[in-house]
Amino acid sequence: MSIFGNLFSSEKKESLDKGLEKTKDSFFGKLGKAIAGKSTVDDEVLDNLEEVLVASDVGVGTTLKIIDRITQRVARDKYLGTSELNRILKEEIASLLSENNATDVQNFEIPSDKKPYVIMVVGVNGVGKTTTIGKLAAQFKKNGKRVVLGAADTFRAAAVDQLKLWGERVGVPVVAKGMNTDPSAVAFDAVKEGVDLGMDIVIIDTAGRLHTKVNLMAELTKIKRVMQKVIPDAPHEVLLVLDGSTGQNAMIQAKEFTKATDVTALAITKLDGTAKGGVVIGISDEFKIPVKYIGVGEKVDDLQPFNKTEFVDSLFKNRE
Repeated sequence: MSIFGNLFSSEKKESLDKGLEKTKDSFFGKLGKAIAGKSTVDDEVLDNLEEVLVASDVGVGTTLKIIDRITQRVARDKYLGTSELNRILKEEIASLLSENNATDVQNFEIPSDKKPYVIMVVGVNGVGKTTTIGKLAAQFKKNGKRVVLGAADTFRAAAVDQLKLWGERVGVPVVAKGMNTDPSAVAFDAVKEGVDLGMDIVIIDTAGRLHTKVNLMAELTKIKRVMQKVIPDAPHEVLLVLDGSTGQNAMIQAKEFTKATDVTALAITKLDGTAKGGVVIGISDEFKIPVKYIGVGEKVDDLQPFNKTEFVDSLFKNRE
């Protein structure tokens, strides 16, 4: 169990286990074929393992690091059986995540010295950005926090309407000015309302356009600058939402957005419907940005704080 006590209740752990089932079945199915008929971890097994990791969307760079670590262990321990490969792989992936900024998030807590704590949420359309905001608002509220949302994705009427629906569902206010209004004006009003009403958290939705990096950067920079007229160090967090089911496309989006703005945390959604959950490992390793939340189902509580220990445990459950 997690060192954070009730952070992972049995229900949450069950949800995580279930959410990673497709990834686990796909990965270990491929791994089983890769080592079929082999008793020792030799060069051929390592080559096959490399292909399995890349095919599981772990990413080339991260895969090479993992293979290099296992190669060193094989050389050091002289004889390693394929029966031990799952355990070794689990240990090396856990070690890799520990070395990166994959800090275990202790529930849905926020710094107490920032009030309101301003989160600007970015990501392309279709990744589950607005849904993630709604689920975050629900869980923050469940933890006794007062939340206000800002509908600053004003290029899509659907985005504004969707955020309003989440506000009604969760019971939190939404600052909105409708479609084609200035996003930074919405952000300004939302942050000001957060201050005026003594809110704990302000979450700002933003447009997911990626027509050109310059446009995106200019827009996000303007939103930040305008919010800082109310709170000089806002936003306190820039959360990039990525769709885990897109695999390597999520990697590409992460590259684009980290170039466009200072992303400080990641949320990786839709892991329950895909066999591409290995992308969490690759993204965490490549970008050195904390994966803060993962989505493993449709329910509000299926947006979970990312805990590397529990993630690796679920990925390798009953496979060691």
